[in-house]
Amino acid sequence: MNIRKYIKPDAGSNAIISLAREISTEPLVARLLLQRGISTPGEVEKFINPSLENLHNPFLMKDMEKAVARIDLAVSAGEKIMVFGDYDVDGTTGVSLFYSFLKNHFPNADGKKPDCSFYIPDRYSEGYGISIKGIDYAAENRFSLIIAIDCGIKSADKIKYARSKGIDFIICDHHLPGDDIPAASAILDPKQKNCLYPYKELTGCGIAYKFAQAILAKQNLPLSLLDPALDLVALSVAADIVPVTGENRILLAEGINRINTKPRPGIKALMDVGGLNRKVSTGEIVFVIAPRINAAGRIDSGRKSVELLTAVTYEDAAPLAKELNDDNSTRKDIDARTTIEAIGMIESDDWLLNAKSTVLFNPGWHKGVIGIVASRIQEKFYRPTILLTKSNGIAAGSARSVRDFDIYSAIESCSNLLEQFGGHKYAAGLTIKTENIDEFRKKFDEIVTGLISDEMLVPRIDIDAEISYAEISTELFRWIDLFAPYGPGNMRPVFETKGVFDTGYSRIVGNGHLKLKVFEPVRPALRFDCIAFDQAGSFNIVKSGQPFNITYYIDVNNWQGYDEIQLKVKHIEEGK
Repeated sequence: MNIRKYIKPDAGSNAIISLAREISTEPLVARLLLQRGISTPGEVEKFINPSLENLHNPFLMKDMEKAVARIDLAVSAGEKIMVFGDYDVDGTTGVSLFYSFLKNHFPNADGKKPDCSFYIPDRYSEGYGISIKGIDYAAENRFSLIIAIDCGIKSADKIKYARSKGIDFIICDHHLPGDDIPAASAILDPKQKNCLYPYKELTGCGIAYKFAQAILAKQNLPLSLLDPALDLVALSVAADIVPVTGENRILLAEGINRINTKPRPGIKALMDVGGLNRKVSTGEIVFVIAPRINAAGRIDSGRKSVELLTAVTYEDAAPLAKELNDDNSTRKDIDARTTIEAIGMIESDDWLLNAKSTVLFNPGWHKGVIGIVASRIQEKFYRPTILLTKSNGIAAGSARSVRDFDIYSAIESCSNLLEQFGGHKYAAGLTIKTENIDEFRKKFDEIVTGLISDEMLVPRIDIDAEISYAEISTELFRWIDLFAPYGPGNMRPVFETKGVFDTGYSRIVGNGHLKLKVFEPVRPALRFDCIAFDQAGSFNIVKSGQPFNITYYIDVNNWQGYDEIQLKVKHIEEGK
């Protein structure tokens, strides 16, 4: 696959030199900071030391006063409260956070705990978001207030149905609203019109945290009472692939610190079954912890995830973590088979091979893995991708996009063919009648073709700076460590070094990976170990005896208790 490279512009030598002098560091570090919009010593201090003190006032969020008043009324009156959330990591962490908060930190005037419970819809019988089945359950069990987390902003019809049964809603969502705004008691969503909240990219769990923060503030209680919930917010931020900027970065940093120092029993149990015996960062959440939480809703029931995350003791959590680990193993097997089938469908169809988008339908696919497989197909063929399977008589699908292309808007342009849809710029979900799929596939591809550029269809690597090996210093690595936690909007710095040579020790290892040791001719004694995952196809370039260029980020490899710098290579190309 072709790769295009983009070298990020610097801020100019004067700005770089000035900031480097003010914070007593190297010009390369100052350049990296300026590229992230950090230009003063004060901003640098806030960036490298994220603090809960810098969180925004929760009452800046539209309807927060209404939300606090409504739940205060519910608790005071002894109403039954249901916390309702989606079955993915963001939904289950949000439900776990707010359900635990209600039980532990919100007594009414008589000192009684709220009468509350939680509900996670079944992926297969109910689908995503607010469900009629869930509302009926609430009505039958006399719940009069539902707190919806990570869903609800596009469920106007369901909210109307709930009101007909005497049930109010408080919506805590972060998805884009539609034209029809639900008639809820309060809507907490920074993306809704006329919401002046300064930060728009919170997760659903993050909004639940802000709701709890507002309740504590109204009760004149310290925010520190929410410290045990920070690990849950961190899971949601890392797993939901939201920008790691502003409040998300603060909450992620504080939450990761909590995971590494005092994780709740459920998270500790997940770390143990996942073999995590090292310091946890964003990567460990995304690749080890989050898939196991998600697996419950994909294979069995998302309720298990909430039960795990709210477990009081490790003894209670351990068997649940084992069940989620087993679910994840099952999920991986189904995922692998589905991926092979999806690739075969594309490669055997000339129209699909040459289209600017991918829309695949197989009624036998497992609904729990189509989102994961859509991501894999997007990565392989690099174009907007939608996978559909049959569920409850109609087709349900997951969409994944490529850089800079708004797949949500493209799907919205086909809304006349859809039953329901929702999501973000880069990921969305939809339902459609099976008889409309062929027409949808053609219309969707026409829209994508008209909007997408050739550049968008080629993966891009953003390079922070071209450097020589001599610039890889202890000072640089110390600052790179301070830049964490990483994620969208604050990715690990990527560098390029040109004209390097193989020392003769490079080799193919594992399943198609390259282990390299390379040097620059001007400093032949300065050599770094490199690992290039899934890049065995570049071995001939490395062994040619000719200079080549490597694009990489700087990491640490721990071997037998010792840390050493290792370059994680993202791309190898012939030298020019």
